[in-house]
Formats: sequence, structure tokens, C-alpha cells
Amino acid sequence: MITIAGAGLAGLACAYELAQRGARVTVYERGETPGAGSVARFAGGMLAPWCERESAEEQVITLGSRAFDWWARVTPVHRRGTLVVAPVRDRAELTRFARRTTGHRSVGGAEIAALEPVLAGRFGQGLLFEREAHLDPRRALRDLSAKVQEMGGDIRYGTAAPAGVTLDCTGMAAPLPGLRPVRGEMAVLHCPEVEISRTLRLLHPRMPLYLVPRGDGHFMIGGTMIESSSDRAISLRSLSELLNAAFTLHPAFAEASVVETGAGLRPAYPDNLPRLTEQDGTLYLNGLYRHGFLLAPAMAQQAADQLLPETSDENHRERQTA
Repeated sequence: MITIAGAGLAGLACAYELAQRGARVTVYERGETPGAGSVARFAGGMLAPWCERESAEEQVITLGSRAFDWWARVTPVHRRGTLVVAPVRDRAELTRFARRTTGHRSVGGAEIAALEPVLAGRFGQGLLFEREAHLDPRRALRDLSAKVQEMGGDIRYGTAAPAGVTLDCTGMAAPLPGLRPVRGEMAVLHCPEVEISRTLRLLHPRMPLYLVPRGDGHFMIGGTMIESSSDRAISLRSLSELLNAAFTLHPAFAEASVVETGAGLRPAYPDNLPRLTEQDGTLYLNGLYRHGFLLAPAMAQQAADQLLPETSDENHRERQTA
């Protein structure tokens, strides 16, 4: 029996990977429902390793490339790519972003209009990352929880973990040295007048914005990374900047309804990469930072390899031939 503390993104991903390999798994979660206590519920759900390379290590691309097919076995994945744009005054930001990333091609105003007709005439240049995708984080957590239980996993919601679990995936609650909180803030807008089918990134020197379509005229916007341990609600400054950036994408967002705001503390190590560490007989998976949905599959596979070494060679061969 493998016991896991935390049924957030990391804990559920590990439970799924372990259950797939035939392990008996019990997961303990203080929250009452899937994702209720997880910072992942505020995530963008972008599977965007090539875009993330702008500010992350090459390892993010290497590990993140496994995420697309892994998530597609669990929940709907929208493989529409990422479109990166910038206002004329910030054209230098687009050049810098292109220089620091790979996996993209340049697109002009006509192609931007063809990709997203609502942006016609608004941006003259952009970058298209065709292989990237996005998913709905909250649905993904619910679907992942259901998959684990379908395979016989026992998820005990509303239950604190006992001492001495096999695997700890409790994020900022874990007693780990070197872990720091990075605050992320978001809002969900309802604007049925705007139709956008893929993730958009608007470059800005002060605060870049990402916008992810959620369907039915809803859009999640985010972009803040604040070194802070405060778990208060989103600040007026951050919300104003997010809304101003959305208006820059399209003026129709001025009439959008703000249906939700949120803020969460993402666990990060100094190098902003996740780690598997062992302490007092417990294995810890932590430090997913802003790359949770992108890197959780690979890290869950590594955790399963370590906890079930007899299955690691077999699964490695399967991944190589997949």
C-alpha cells in the first residue's frame, strides 16, 4: 500500500501513475472535493513548454513534452497552439521573446486575422507556437480524481493524512527547506462578444498577460508572479493591470463581466524546477512552481519509478515506443 498526502495536482498525478502500474494507493486530502484546496485551481492550464522556455530552463521543454498525450488520456486537451502578440510600441518585446524561444514561426497581420478573426487589424506581427495546447484545470482535477478511483485508488477527501505517509505532495504545507511561495493572481471574464479559440499571450515590459479560453464566452486571464507569502485576495493594482491588458487585446473586454478572481501561492525552489526529495522516510514531490500541469506528468512518472523500481524499466520502454 502506498499512501499519499495531498490530492492536489501533484498528488493526483502520482496516484494515477502508481495505480496504472498496479499499486494500491490511498490518498488523503483535507479539502472536501477535487481541487478545492489546491492552488492548481487558479492555474491557466497551458501546456506550453516552448513559450515557457523564455524564462525557464531547457528541462521544462524536455519534461513538458510528455504532458500532451498524458493529459489527453485523462481530460480534453485543446491542441490549438499559442499565439503571442504585442502592441506596436512593444514590438521589441516580441523580438526578444522570439530570440529566447524555439518551436514557433512568425505570422503577419493577415494570418493573425485568419487564426483569430476577432483580432483582425489589431496586431501586425506575432509568433505562433503550433504544437502547444491548453486544458481546463478544474475539470482536469475532477477527471484525474475520477480516473484514480476507477482504477481502485482510495481518495479520502475531508481527511488529514496520518504521520509517515509514503509520498508527500502538500505544496507549501510541506516541511521542506528551500521552498518559497510565489503568488499568482487571476481573473475569469465573461465576454460572449469575443470569440478566441487558443491561448493568447500579450507581451508587455511590465506585466505580460496570458488569456486562455474556457468556453461559452469565458476567459481566464493571468500573468502575475509576486515573491510573497500573502494569501489575501487579488490586489486592485494587479486586477487593474490584468483588465487593462485584456482591453489591449480587444476593446470589447471593457464590457466583460468579472465573474471570479483568485490568488494562490505556488511552491518553488531557488532554480524554479520541481524536485523529488526524501526526508525521514517520506518521499516529497514539490516545487512545481508555475509549470504544474506541464510538469506534473513527468514528475509523477519519476516518483512512480522511485517507489516501484520493478516497473520503471518496463514503463520506460513503453514511453520510448509510444
